[in-house]
Amino acid sequence: MKIKLDENMPAGLAGVLSRLGHDVDTIPQEKLSGRKDPLVWEAAQKAGRFFITQDLDFSDARAFLPGTHHGLLLVRLREPGRKAITAYVKSFFETENIEDWPGCFMILTEHKFRIRRPK
Repeated sequence: MKIKLDENMPAGLAGVLSRLGHDVDTIPQEKLSGRKDPLVWEAAQKAGRFFITQDLDFSDARAFLPGTHHGLLLVRLREPGRKAITAYVKSFFETENIEDWPGCFMILTEHKFRIRRPK
């Protein structure tokens, strides 16, 4: 899967996901750190990448309707330290069926995973 990590995701997560076989790039690698969310989102979409973020500005499923983008995973942990985020996202990618994710709007917490699929 082609993935773009937002600047608020742990830098080490790129390597973890790459070792799982994914093509990963990051907002900092593309010199987009500090840029407005619409520009970051546009970069992910133009590159055809599944976007992973913690930014609540991406939490409105109506604004990011499933099927209108390459996929969005919003990670919302109560204790969002680098190690916890990396462990949860790694486990999530190892145990879930990623084939179904393109075009989906998803939220990952400590207790559940919610997915809205394209209609």
